[in-house]
Amino acid sequence: MERKDIKREVLHYAVLLAGSVIAAFALEKILVPATIMDGGMVGVAMIVSRLTHLPLGILTILFNLPLVWIGGRKLERSFFIRTLAAMGCFSLALALFSSEAFAQVSVTEDKLLATVFGGLLLGFGVGLVLLSGGCLDGTEAVAILVSRRTDLSVGQIVLGCNVLIYLTAGLLFDLDSALYSMLTYILVSRIEDMVSTGMQQGKAVMIITDQGQQIAQDIYDTLGRTVTLIEGSGLISGEKIVLYCVITRIELGTMRRIIEKDDYSAFMSVSDVSEIVGSHIKSNAMPTRFLPPPEEPSAEADDT
Repeated sequence: MERKDIKREVLHYAVLLAGSVIAAFALEKILVPATIMDGGMVGVAMIVSRLTHLPLGILTILFNLPLVWIGGRKLERSFFIRTLAAMGCFSLALALFSSEAFAQVSVTEDKLLATVFGGLLLGFGVGLVLLSGGCLDGTEAVAILVSRRTDLSVGQIVLGCNVLIYLTAGLLFDLDSALYSMLTYILVSRIEDMVSTGMQQGKAVMIITDQGQQIAQDIYDTLGRTVTLIEGSGLISGEKIVLYCVITRIELGTMRRIIEKDDYSAFMSVSDVSEIVGSHIKSNAMPTRFLPPPEEPSAEADDT
């Protein structure tokens, strides 16, 4: 690995770990004291922790590890490793902020202020983790796999899980806590969008390059995504290949790393996809190579 790549990896992990610590502080010191729940497996861990008084950090890693293991075997290896690093740091930070050393640290006792500022801080931390190519909750990793085999999007699956969690919180504790939790979830989602440029589950990626075939194959080998190749022409640079692909927000970090490879010269733009109609192709079968079809035999060759 070149020195430039090492620096980039170190920066990614530094941002990932910083985001994990920020998210843990928002949960343990702002949201938990106000009985406001997060979504996903972290939300389940918060409910169980409140009922059993077991440490939230331990429950978070125990509940998330099976889902990360299931999803990680089918997703990119670097995503699996970064997610494990983020969750490990997140759980340790939760344990630290719940210790006696931080017992006197109190941000606010007002539920509305906790919802707003806890949601802002949690969304910022989770957004940094997503931006660095990892995640803090195994629900999304499994949701990606489920979405590939059903007509449901990742966002719909995660939202459905979170609604069940908030309803459970409302039944076990009080309705106000459930409503504040849902408000926090909406706020966290919007902040994630701003930080990671990826809250919308569908992201349209357009890549302009001279190495269309190589990059298209790399995208397929890494993400399993097929792409559409379009011939284009630059005003100054001349003939180009334009690649178009729709991915999920979690895959956006991996797509960036593909384009940033030193072997490639490419320009990439990313935009939100509000709706996907029809078949969204993502196959695990090897596609036809991104090469032009073989030329038809000439008439002279037939005569021989």
